[in-house]
Amino acid sequence: MNKTIAIHCINTGTTKIVSRGTSLVQVIRDFGVKMKNPILGALVNNVLQEINFEAFHPLSVQFIDITHPDGVRMYFRSLSFVLYKAADELFPASKLLIDHSISKGVYCKVSVAGKDLSAEDITAIKQRMQEIVDADIPFILVEEETEEVIRKFEAHGLVDKISLLKHKGQNFSSYYKLDGHIGSFYGCMVPSTAYLKIFDLNRYYNGLLLQVPQKNNPEQVENLVIQNKLFEIFQEFSQWIKILEVPNVSDLNNSCSNGKSEVLIKVSEALHEKKIGQIADNIRMRNNQVKVILISGPSSSGKTTFAKRLAVQLMVNGMKPLNLSLDNYFVDRDKTPLDVNGNHDYEAVEALDIPLFNQNILELLNGDKIEIPKFLFESGTRFYSGETMQMLPENVLIIEGIHGLNPMLTSSIPAEAKFKIYVSALTSLNIDDHNRVSTTDNRLIRRIVRDYRYRKYSARETISRWQSVRLGEEKHIFPYQEEADTMFNSALLYELAVLKPFAEPILLEVQPNQPEYSEATRLLNFFSYFRPLKPTEIPPTSILREFLGGSSFSY
Repeated sequence: MNKTIAIHCINTGTTKIVSRGTSLVQVIRDFGVKMKNPILGALVNNVLQEINFEAFHPLSVQFIDITHPDGVRMYFRSLSFVLYKAADELFPASKLLIDHSISKGVYCKVSVAGKDLSAEDITAIKQRMQEIVDADIPFILVEEETEEVIRKFEAHGLVDKISLLKHKGQNFSSYYKLDGHIGSFYGCMVPSTAYLKIFDLNRYYNGLLLQVPQKNNPEQVENLVIQNKLFEIFQEFSQWIKILEVPNVSDLNNSCSNGKSEVLIKVSEALHEKKIGQIADNIRMRNNQVKVILISGPSSSGKTTFAKRLAVQLMVNGMKPLNLSLDNYFVDRDKTPLDVNGNHDYEAVEALDIPLFNQNILELLNGDKIEIPKFLFESGTRFYSGETMQMLPENVLIIEGIHGLNPMLTSSIPAEAKFKIYVSALTSLNIDDHNRVSTTDNRLIRRIVRDYRYRKYSARETISRWQSVRLGEEKHIFPYQEEADTMFNSALLYELAVLKPFAEPILLEVQPNQPEYSEATRLLNFFSYFRPLKPTEIPPTSILREFLGGSSFSY
């Protein structure tokens, strides 16, 4: 057996022969890897590894920092462990729940005997976290027989993690140690607490907000953005989860295996229908003033199906909805704004002919007949086909698009005539008490399945586009969330169990030599905690049918 191997470092573009068993820490030194921010981990043959990883086979390595999506996840996982350790030390009988993203941070709850902590208590936890960071304590990965890990989790009161260990059925399982504390966080950690210097912890409603560094300015934490309406929606669904007794993935797995999944699906779908009906009722109760319904939300949030189901509920209320597409109002290509790379930016609000759009809406509100513009994407030009539209007193316009909540889009339309709706898959299910399910991951999984089934895109192609999609959402959608008159949570409590058997074969097609392999592997590991659920009980009007197929709506 050769005593040396070749390592190619993507960061430096160089290849060297090194001894077998060389650690990535040594590679950083030998290759002279320099990054603006501290190195948190590395993609080794497109698989995320910690920097104490030892190389025994030829490999390529790309070191990452906080500006990489995997770096952000490593940072947050590690900081979550520090929060757990600090809270447990100061309040030994406390229960920590790391819940959901909100206001450029993550909402958490720490309770003692069912009571929330005071502002002074939260300040004390933050100070203790800082002391733990300053102490430079290493995160140590331990692998032991699963039965022994279960005994340790029981002894430390981490019972929420035990069902998942039993579900996976492995002989050996891993966990992390941080000084005298243990925990599992389902992914790689940073080398030590000293890497977590930038964070903040503040009181937020009846809980606390944990904040990490800005991706583009890692020396500063994310700026707090108040999102009261979004928080209310999360809290509403958290209450439903408590009623259904399915707060964690292990509870969902139990429902899937003990015959309760049918009830779970029916109740989840009924909740959606009830919420859509309530929105339609709210529109109707505005004394027939509402004439323009604007629907916006990020990718794969189910906006199209929501709009169709809302139209049905509006008709139940005696209203007659009409659809008007924003795609008809693109400016000619030579007038389309350019992005930072000099490419046409079709997602910018300036890519739409806002004056013409407002003029047409006002004409419709006045009862005039308009000729609807069309846009030919092949040539990038506007044309008219003779299609017309006119609004009667019982009509209401439904307009769906990423700029629906941007005030610029409808600046000339009277406020009382507009009703704005924000739709997103605001996942309320957690893996366990210390590990949340990302709403972004939920939407990405939906999109992977839909793109493969209906657009013939591979998982690799969808994953490769996802960061660009996310940047567009951050720029054009998320800043206007709180402009909405109401919000609709399109997430379904059971959906990840249903999506699992659809998504896994698609993700397995991503090859190890492709850059997207790391993300595909992460999502496959995520799905390993779920029991699959057959889609047979899902109704044809479900939002999930937009991604799986079998919908009774036309798209």
